[in-house]
Amino acid sequence: MNRPRPADFFKDWKDREALAEAMIPLIGKLYRNNNVSLYMYGRNMVNRSVIDLMKLHRFVRQIEHNELSVYETFPVIEALSTMDLGPAHVDVGKLTVMFQGRDDTSLDDFLRDEVGHDVGRRRKPLPEPQDVVLYGFGRIGRLVARLLIEKAGGGDLLRLRAVVVRKGPSGADLAKRASLLRRDSVHGSFRGTIRILEDDNRLVCNGNEIQFIRADSPEDVDYTRHGIRDALVVDNTGAWRDRDGLGRHLQCPGVSRVLLTAPGKGDIPNVVFGVNNDAITPSERLVSAASCTTNAIVPVLKVLLEQYGIEKGHVETVHAYTNDQNLNDNYHRRARRGRSAPLNMVLTETGAATAVAKAIPELKGKLTGNSIRVPTPDVSIAIIHVQFSRKVGTEELNEFLRQTALHSPRQQQIGYTISDEAVSTDFVGDRHASVVDSKATITNGDTAVVYCWYDNEFGYSCQVVRTLEKMAGVEWEMYPRSGGFTTGS
Repeated sequence: MNRPRPADFFKDWKDREALAEAMIPLIGKLYRNNNVSLYMYGRNMVNRSVIDLMKLHRFVRQIEHNELSVYETFPVIEALSTMDLGPAHVDVGKLTVMFQGRDDTSLDDFLRDEVGHDVGRRRKPLPEPQDVVLYGFGRIGRLVARLLIEKAGGGDLLRLRAVVVRKGPSGADLAKRASLLRRDSVHGSFRGTIRILEDDNRLVCNGNEIQFIRADSPEDVDYTRHGIRDALVVDNTGAWRDRDGLGRHLQCPGVSRVLLTAPGKGDIPNVVFGVNNDAITPSERLVSAASCTTNAIVPVLKVLLEQYGIEKGHVETVHAYTNDQNLNDNYHRRARRGRSAPLNMVLTETGAATAVAKAIPELKGKLTGNSIRVPTPDVSIAIIHVQFSRKVGTEELNEFLRQTALHSPRQQQIGYTISDEAVSTDFVGDRHASVVDSKATITNGDTAVVYCWYDNEFGYSCQVVRTLEKMAGVEWEMYPRSGGFTTGS
């Protein structure tokens, strides 16, 4: 629906602002009381500010080619808040657009048709809360912690119970780790409060009590001493990647399964959520979430393969520097990585192209890859150069990727931007595995080059949490059912 241009833009803004402000308690009530999360075309609306909510609406207008404002969505949210829904993920944006196309029904009748059978249901996404332990507390560990705390809901889903760090001095050590969680030079301040309980070696983050355990190896920990049972351990150290090494966690009392935040070796399943998460089975106790670059390129390659076929290709990643590199020139066991990361572009290898075959067996032997580390602290870009099985034009390819980003089951993995001014910092904190830069797409007959931005820290951490939820068996009702709707972190 295209609304007429307002006579007074300032008054119109204030009216919209007031409606967005009125949404917040309704969204919060649904989340806290019913475990219902509202989304705007796959983007979470829970715990968002007035401006955040208004920007989510703006996103729809830019990408969906459909006028959508708080004037249209507020009545839908208001009606949903009175329906006593069971736990679910509801895409308000898509429901609103669907309703705009219906002239034959009232809003109440429309919502009863779409979500009505869920009214009054009191099932839970999990039979009981799932304990989670972070083994390591580096860049990925702290971001996963932020996400788990943010998504704690009513406390009956994934619960971050403990963090394992190396042995060291107490007191100041805990305060320093709290400070690193509270303040991040790239991702900003922690959204909430952190209380330090030095005597108990615990942090209380937005009410979540997190025990800090000091150990130098997995076998040193007995989680049951801290009241932790059947925990999912997220190993974000990368120190152990094969079945024997990673399996050391399973010897600890209180551990049920392990998720590795690095590429797994041998026969450990390397899962890219949204593509091959069916590899997560109840009997598989060791799972890898692959790498950030693998998560960025696999969803895009998968949909391109399904739509156009891929004969061969090359993936070049221009990657932010990582903690593995040196700040100043110094010894490093890996080639070139000893040179100063903030001062150099550093050519290095990447296993992402080879790792693609673990998630998409049809592409085995068809891709090559390389990586250039550059002097930026976060956000990378993957340049995917492929030869298709048929010719395709730029407009057709972009429209396919736009529809995929908005309406397919992979909308949490694949984002889409139409901005011709986008640069890397614009994607800090983006929750997609990668975002297609449509203005950079190039086609030439049966070949194409697709540019995909990705927050190699936060976007990847969101994929880790999605994988973790799958391992825990979290199940959500998704609405609308006809919209290809999937949600996650």
